[in-house]
Amino acid sequence: MPNRLANETSPYLLQHAHNPVDWYPWGPEALERARAEDKPILLSIGYSACHWCHVMERESFENDDIARLMNDNFVSIKVDREERPDLDKIYQTAHRLLSKRGGGWPLTMILTPDDQTPFFAGTYFPPTPRHGMPAFTELMRRVEAFYRKQRADIGKQNSALINALRGTNPALVLQDIAFNPEPLQTARRQIEESFDPQFGGFGKAPKFPHPTNIELLMRQWAHSVTMAPPGRSTDKTDGRALGIARFTLQMMALGGIYDQLGGGFCRYSVDERWMIPHFEKMLYDNGPLLALYAQAWAATREPLFRRVAAETAHWVMAEMQSPEGGYYSTLDADSEGHEGKFYVWTQQEVRGLLSAQEYQVIARRFGLDRAANFEGQWHLHIFENTAAIARELGLPEEQFMELLGQARRKLFEAREARVHPGRDEKILTSWNGLMIKGMAIAGRLLNDEDFIDSAARALDFIKVTLWKDGRLLATCKDGKAHLPAYLDDYVFLIDAILEFSQARWRDGDLAFAIDLAEVLLTHFQDPEQGGFFFTADDHEKLLYRPKPVMDEATPAGNGIAATVLGRLGYLLGETRYLDAAGRTLKMAWPDIQRLPYAHISLLTAAEEMLYPPQNIILRGEPQAMQAWQQRCNEAYAPRRLAFAIPRDAQQLPPALAERIAAETTIAYICSGHTCAAPITELSELDTELKQTEAKDAA
Repeated sequence: MPNRLANETSPYLLQHAHNPVDWYPWGPEALERARAEDKPILLSIGYSACHWCHVMERESFENDDIARLMNDNFVSIKVDREERPDLDKIYQTAHRLLSKRGGGWPLTMILTPDDQTPFFAGTYFPPTPRHGMPAFTELMRRVEAFYRKQRADIGKQNSALINALRGTNPALVLQDIAFNPEPLQTARRQIEESFDPQFGGFGKAPKFPHPTNIELLMRQWAHSVTMAPPGRSTDKTDGRALGIARFTLQMMALGGIYDQLGGGFCRYSVDERWMIPHFEKMLYDNGPLLALYAQAWAATREPLFRRVAAETAHWVMAEMQSPEGGYYSTLDADSEGHEGKFYVWTQQEVRGLLSAQEYQVIARRFGLDRAANFEGQWHLHIFENTAAIARELGLPEEQFMELLGQARRKLFEAREARVHPGRDEKILTSWNGLMIKGMAIAGRLLNDEDFIDSAARALDFIKVTLWKDGRLLATCKDGKAHLPAYLDDYVFLIDAILEFSQARWRDGDLAFAIDLAEVLLTHFQDPEQGGFFFTADDHEKLLYRPKPVMDEATPAGNGIAATVLGRLGYLLGETRYLDAAGRTLKMAWPDIQRLPYAHISLLTAAEEMLYPPQNIILRGEPQAMQAWQQRCNEAYAPRRLAFAIPRDAQQLPPALAERIAAETTIAYICSGHTCAAPITELSELDTELKQTEAKDAA
């Protein structure tokens, strides 16, 4: 018989609905039962694409004897960390404080029933002792006995833990702070120190893409170019920063972390060469990476970057966009019970699908003529460039590219007939914000209306389905939208709207962003200490209200909040937004100074406070503005926002309505609080734009 998870929307919770464990979702029913029966809560947090979550389910949660032990001694609660990031942030932090090491998933916590304070923390546990880990069954017996016999000790530990948790939130600095670029420069050096010059990326295996690192390097390079005095030689600008970013993007695009047939990036590489990934694909990785590859194309005009951006966008539209418009969350690493099975090949299988000449091309390009690289099979990784292989095979490069394209299509079509990895089809507002931004940037910089259309459909889905009674909801699955939204939902979506509106102006979108910003100030802001809490002031009362400032797998909500409020503040002339952004930076500044590289999204906000963004408002007829808008999108200009607003646009806020349309196209340019005279000639706009653009001279 199914347990109580059968009525949930989360695919992860539904995966556990037929476990013999008497699972509850987090909610009043489970918490009240734990209090009434004085049973500790066994809290298990994971997500649908998590490999070790599946392992623990197969080994323990589907085991009748283990389930009986859990049911007799605990109230067991299962949480999808993607639906409830509020709970995940709290209990991951508690795990770090209790165990003195990082957490992860599956997260296993034992909580007291009265106030849900954890007194034991762990992650994956096997059913029998192995690899230095205790058996899950023995651990449960010991923890339950400890709860019965050591209540006083647990009480003391819990009090100390709650104080420690509250102490993780930064407090407002009372003295005046002079913001300066030193932390930006320090973060730039720290990132370079962790750079792998042989294979690209940062640190050692497992190797993650770290899009925030790459973005900071590209912005630092652009800053060094645009701030250089006239006539300054290019060898004095920070070409090294661009070189690190460029090489890392190249190596990831050539590696197995990138799906060489279908497009899109996996979560991370298990090796330092980017060859073998952990095969899950996450929306929140691909949105920022899509934006970065499009921006790298604008900066360098390197064809590889354009190709990867376009392929990734097409994969998202084909595999990750729902018929209603919203973007799905993840693709699983596993299919048919084996990680990576969907993606890998045997030589015999590939030979059977291709002509002899096509096989020759594919084998040299993707390493099928080398030793197997994944459990006796081959996962595609680019080993040789096309020009070198064409010369070696004595083929004109045009013929070689045609053969390569034919072979890739045949392999892709054959792969499509396989059993696909599971897809988590819940639609998360925050992750949709990241992908809408990525699609809008790619559409704008690659001049592709299909990508902008895709972003528009997702944004409209959120407006219709997840914006109710003046507040956002966090998630939707099968038409059911629920759960109050979090800080990331609001700020990632504002960021997405600002990017989308530069790609395509639509009446009402900016008004929606303003509505979101007002909710942010009213319900999430800490008026006393500065910054923003992760949950709203009317959210369910939990152990404490986190105020995240450090970047994790996604950028810190406070960093994006400070950035978008700063951008909206300058665009609209709204000092409340600028003040809130400034208080956020002031609150976080001591943490930024201590660990600059861990606060890159906040450093982006600091950069735009030190060097305010350039706002360009184009007014005129849509057709006539096209050439002007394309000129604004020609080069990499990370501190530029350019909006092409039609003459007949409605619902404009006063600051934009004042930029009136004329008989011909007109451009209004403001930097920070200072505005220049209107521009009525495209050549004059071109001259002005060149001062704030960065192009690779290589």
